[in-house]
Amino acid sequence: MELHQKAPDFTTKASDGERIEDFTLSKELGKEHIVLAFFPLAFTSVCTNEMCQFRDQMQQFHQLKARVYGISVDSPFALNAFIKANGLKFKLLSDFNKEISRAYGVLYEDLMGLKGVAKRSVFVLDKNGILRYKWVSEDPKVLPNFDEIQKVLQGLG
Repeated sequence: MELHQKAPDFTTKASDGERIEDFTLSKELGKEHIVLAFFPLAFTSVCTNEMCQFRDQMQQFHQLKARVYGISVDSPFALNAFIKANGLKFKLLSDFNKEISRAYGVLYEDLMGLKGVAKRSVFVLDKNGILRYKWVSEDPKVLPNFDEIQKVLQGLG
């Protein structure tokens, strides 16, 4: 997936810590910029650290007119528990069927013997769904550069 292209649309289940509801990316466009943060697995140390950093910077993301969505291959039920355990204030999207990670080109075929886990990666979409930033790590221990993400959002206005 290349910069300045329309991001692949998808429909999945969204968890907010209480409920599970349908989520379609294209229905969210036009409102605010969107940050899609793929992470390998809920309840692992690095992923928990990353999602908590997004949580702690949520005020800055709101000021930049951006909504953050975490995405992993965990079930929506596990994601609800992960949200509650960490006090997350944003929705997590379940890629249980691994279709979103595959569409965005960030699916590990094999990570430590686990088949089909999302690579830690971040995509910033503008209000129209055009990809404006892409970061993909081949090392699941490496966190994204949050300042860089926010700088891209500042440039989108």
